[in-house]
Amino acid sequence: MIKDTGKSKQTGEVWVFIQRYEKELEEASLEVLGKARQLAEKLQVAVAGIIVGEHSEGLAQHIIEYGAHRVYVLNSVYLRGYTSSAYTKALCSLIEDKKPSIMLMAATPQGRDLAPRIASKLRVGLTADCTDLRIGSYTDPKTGKKHNNILLQIRPAWGGNVIATIVNPQTRPQMATIREGMMKLPARNRAARGEVVHIQSDIERADIITTILQQQHVARTVNLKQAPIIVAGGAGLGTKENFQLVRELARLFGAEVGATRAAVDAGFSGHEHQIGQTGITVRPKLYIACGISGAVQHLAGMEESGRIVAINTDPEAPIFSIAHYGIVGDVREVIPKLIRNYRILSH
Repeated sequence: MIKDTGKSKQTGEVWVFIQRYEKELEEASLEVLGKARQLAEKLQVAVAGIIVGEHSEGLAQHIIEYGAHRVYVLNSVYLRGYTSSAYTKALCSLIEDKKPSIMLMAATPQGRDLAPRIASKLRVGLTADCTDLRIGSYTDPKTGKKHNNILLQIRPAWGGNVIATIVNPQTRPQMATIREGMMKLPARNRAARGEVVHIQSDIERADIITTILQQQHVARTVNLKQAPIIVAGGAGLGTKENFQLVRELARLFGAEVGATRAAVDAGFSGHEHQIGQTGITVRPKLYIACGISGAVQHLAGMEESGRIVAINTDPEAPIFSIAHYGIVGDVREVIPKLIRNYRILSH
């Protein structure tokens, strides 16, 4: 419940657009919902989930169990499948009616398509690909005016070399998209209760300017966020052929394969394996870093791992500053020895 302390507080809710895959909630949206709950508690306002499309009613309770005080269910025959124009109009109408103070989305392909369209139509600010969000104050250096209880939108800039804090003090809602994996998935409380508000959208056939002719769903073959063990390779492997050592070690341990941006850019691995500020954030029980120097951009995506084992030829490599166990040596020699000894011990 939201407590009324009698203090001055914002009246607008904190909203999260909840994305879905058919009849399942997208985990990335639930991660954002957990952070939204923290922001809402700081502001002493409600957090609301927004879900669109058919069969949404059955998912509303799940959204409440993951932290929402209220769920707005948008219904319309024209919102059965995602189309940019229809979703933009429907959500903008709802925002203009309810006037939330903050609107958040996961930075998935859909979120990256929808959020800027809404921001443009409402003429409000938007910060994309945030890695953290906080409530704080901001003083305008030109006017000296202080803005309290505004959203501090934090994200890397200049290739990850600078961490920028961005604010939108004048417009509402304050909008941001959040990278997948940056926020922890909140615990589900099956006893939670909240309000479900059904809204019939005013979308018309004329608002649909594109038609969905066919949909193809491709199952994910990489699940780095849920992996208990990750073996990751960097540019230190030298070649795509050498990167196969990482895959072989991962198969032996039943682990997922990760990669640095440098390894992905060099063609050693696909982007779906990329870990770091420009990839995905992971928290496995065991992270084995092979030929990874430890650039700050990569460390930001894996430094919360339970145990970190690093293999690198440079004893001064930054990766050793956060590793629990370090092996100084050439990965092309160390990995085959690890594989050979593991097989001997396992037999």
